[in-house]
Formats: sequence, structure tokens, C-alpha cells
Amino acid sequence: MTAITPTKKPEILPSLEEDYELLKRAVRDAGALANSYFKQDVQVFKKPDGSEVSDADLAVDAAMKLDLTTRRKDYGWLSEESPDDRSRLKYSRVWMIDPIDGTNAYLRHIPEWTVSAALVEDGVPVLGVVYNPAKDEFFHAMRGHGAFLNDEPIHATDKAILEGAKMIASGGLFRKKIWQEPWPEVTAEWVNSVAYRLALVACGRGDATISLTAKAEWDLAAAAVIMDEAGGVTTDHRGNAHTYNRESPKFPSLVASGKPLHPLLIERTSRIDL
Repeated sequence: MTAITPTKKPEILPSLEEDYELLKRAVRDAGALANSYFKQDVQVFKKPDGSEVSDADLAVDAAMKLDLTTRRKDYGWLSEESPDDRSRLKYSRVWMIDPIDGTNAYLRHIPEWTVSAALVEDGVPVLGVVYNPAKDEFFHAMRGHGAFLNDEPIHATDKAILEGAKMIASGGLFRKKIWQEPWPEVTAEWVNSVAYRLALVACGRGDATISLTAKAEWDLAAAAVIMDEAGGVTTDHRGNAHTYNRESPKFPSLVASGKPLHPLLIERTSRIDL
């Protein structure tokens, strides 16, 4: 008689509520650490792509990685400041981290940087936290449970026309010759952190944000949950939804706004070949 070895039962993952509390605590701690370096004399290095990274970025990344991966050993990890370990592709749940999003602002003592952290499950961001410690703004969301700023509910605007829209984006973008027709009168405010731009749209301080340059998964994952839960829409410039934890963690572009405005933006951006 042949013995049959029972298959090993998969370990039960923690609840999303447990992960939400863990992530919020980790981001608050990371924000405090980042803020302790802010406006101090930090070391700055050049990355291979020419962008800057500081010892503060690396310290926050190391602290978050230790905190989150120690407590969740069966989760993947993707961070701007860590080498990409492709073993993340085999995990259902993956932490996606930008330890200091907006390093350029951080190094120039401008309070427009954030700690951005998400949990992605089966390619979809389900938890997101975007924290600006310098302004004490803590944006957070769990899919299906609403979006919050400092624990107060937030909502994207319901603006439905382009005229007078407030864009959290480069003002020069709307004057470029790439557009088939001129934009109506809009205002534009530049903000360094991509995650912060999205959070500002999610809480109604801006109507939309547009970027026609490549973005990484760690740039968008956390704020995408917050945008969705605030009643907004986040896509690429063709209107395609972003999917996460792919082999190449890059997106071509970003268009995000409240639901009424989004089709009007895509009508213009989708004509652009990047």
C-alpha cells in the first residue's frame, strides 16, 4: 500500500485590517526618522540614472524593510532604494515603498516630500499610506473602506469641465506644442512628490494631475488606493488602468482626477504618442 503524503496547507495570511495597522505604524515611524534628517547636513549620492539619493533615503528604506519584512516573511518587497528582488513575483502580497518620494524637495528643504507605502495583493493596491511629516499630513486608505487625511474622510472634486481646473502639475506642460488643440484656461501648481500630487487631488485641493513621463510602481501604488477610495480615477495617458507587481515595474504616464473630469483629460492625452 502506498502512503500518500498530504499536501502542505498554505499559511493563512494576516487580515488586511492587521496589515493596515502595521503599515500605518511603520509609515509613522519612517516619517519621524525621515523628518529627523530633514534640513540637516545629509550625504548625497548620484544613482546610475543621474538622480540624487541621500543617506536619509537609504536609512528610511532600511528601517522600513526591516520592520515590514520581519513581521511579514511571506510577502514580497519592492522599493525605489532596494535592488529589485524578482522573487516578489511569486508572492500574492507585496509591499511597495518609496521611502522619501520627492527627494529633490527634501534636499532643498521644501516640505513637499512624503513617505509612500502600499500593500499590493494579486496586482491590485489594497492598502496605501502617504505621509508628509513636515506638514503633519497623513493620508491613508484601505480598499473598500474610504480614504482619509488625518482620520477625516476625503473626496476628489466633482468638477466636470476643464475651464478653471486646478492642475497639480507643471504649468509648462499645458503650453507645449504636443497638443492638437490648446488647453482652456487652467491653473497649475508644481509639487515635487508624485504621491503627494495624487494625495492633494484625492483630498480636493486640486482637480487633476497629469504626467507624461514614466512612473514606477512605488511612485503610484499607495496614492492610487487613496485616489480610488476618494472617488477618483488613476490611469495612464491612454486611460488604461495600472496593474502592479509586474516584471518591469514601470508605467508610461499618469492621469488622475475626479471621475467627471477624467474622460475629458483622456480625450486630450490619449492623442499623444510617448
